[in-house]
Amino acid sequence: MKRIFENIKIAFKSLGLNKLRSFLTMLGIIIGVGSVVAVMSVGAGAEASITENIQSMGTNVITITPGRETPEREQISTRDDQTGIESNIGQSGGLEVRVGSGEGQGPERGFMSNMLDDEEDEKIVAGELYIEDVYALKEKAEYLEEVIPILTIGGTDFSYMSVSGNASITATSEEYLEFIDYELDKGSFFTASDISNSSNVVVLGYNVVTDYFGKANPLGEKVKINGNNFTVTGTLKSVGYTFGISPDNSVYMPITTAQNKLYGMDTINQIQARVESEEVIDQAISEVKSIMRMQHYILPGESNDFEVSSSAQLLEVASTITDILVITLASIAAISLLVGGIGIMNIMFVSVTERTREIGIRKAIGAKNRDILIQFLTESIVLSLSGGIIGLGFAGLITWLLGTFTDLNSLITVSPVVLALSFSTAIGLIFGIFPAMRAARLNPIESLRHE
Repeated sequence: MKRIFENIKIAFKSLGLNKLRSFLTMLGIIIGVGSVVAVMSVGAGAEASITENIQSMGTNVITITPGRETPEREQISTRDDQTGIESNIGQSGGLEVRVGSGEGQGPERGFMSNMLDDEEDEKIVAGELYIEDVYALKEKAEYLEEVIPILTIGGTDFSYMSVSGNASITATSEEYLEFIDYELDKGSFFTASDISNSSNVVVLGYNVVTDYFGKANPLGEKVKINGNNFTVTGTLKSVGYTFGISPDNSVYMPITTAQNKLYGMDTINQIQARVESEEVIDQAISEVKSIMRMQHYILPGESNDFEVSSSAQLLEVASTITDILVITLASIAAISLLVGGIGIMNIMFVSVTERTREIGIRKAIGAKNRDILIQFLTESIVLSLSGGIIGLGFAGLITWLLGTFTDLNSLITVSPVVLALSFSTAIGLIFGIFPAMRAARLNPIESLRHE
């Protein structure tokens, strides 16, 4: 143990003699470790944020969306004659991942939906959802506690007095506020009576109030939406971002008003339902599919024209996606670790050449090949590990900058730190072994003659 500490002391002394060269040698390791840890931290933060968003919906929530045509894929079949394994590769190649919403979609519509389709292995045909589907689920479903319709339309003309712009309209039922767990700031949400009468009333998101009314009280004021007058009955507290979308930018109104007076349509984007408990969510999904098939007159053997997913499924798929992205990005960033390792090998070879006479003297006074090997190997590991430790500080700086100046959430955990330090040690060991072996094999007589 005493010899190990002595070798470490000699290694630090040797590195200190050429501080600039040592730092430049460590730079590849510093950048590599910093990049890998930062990427993994951003990935962990993103996964935590997505998990929080999904769990905020409740793990017992089912989402029903209109079917979209699943194209037939041309299959390329290959067979391994030795193993008997046959594989099919779709012409499109790879996975399509869509996050967020587009115009005419609900907030979670299309979120990783292709992966969910692949998991369920069901062919979906194009279809529509109707308000009658909501009534049918409310009446017939035994496992569902609440069912709400959602119609979201973006880019709708919105104005108040001389201030005009565009707003995202979310049309829904009176149960929406309680279901989605948003909080009122002022006034009240629209009622069942407003739904029945298709009343021209709206509830404004936090950012809409700020942008159009400033500090003025909007309650009772008239706003124009697509040229129609609406009365503001309430405002919501700030919600923040969910899946990259801010509900604070939305204007909420009765779904019947949007369908009958604004857009002249009878379809909806989405149906959300809350199940009694997470334990019966599979039974609830089966029940929902059965009711929806009857409601849409889908015969046995025909494909569904709707999609059903649970928040638990979204959580699982989101975790898989973030893991894949983090591993891919971290692998790319790890290339600089390889470059750093090559730099360490190069500088250690130079060090062996420069210290050839020193090696000869050590051998002449009794040092064995093993002692020389361990000394140079220790120097390589110390050089690499020092770069790894500085790299952790660099990663901390990157995550702090990202957290301060962007909306990215970073979360440094123990795993990437341990992994980075382990990699640094391994790189020092692997790339330092060859220079160390060369130093150990030097002939002491020839080494003493070296100038």
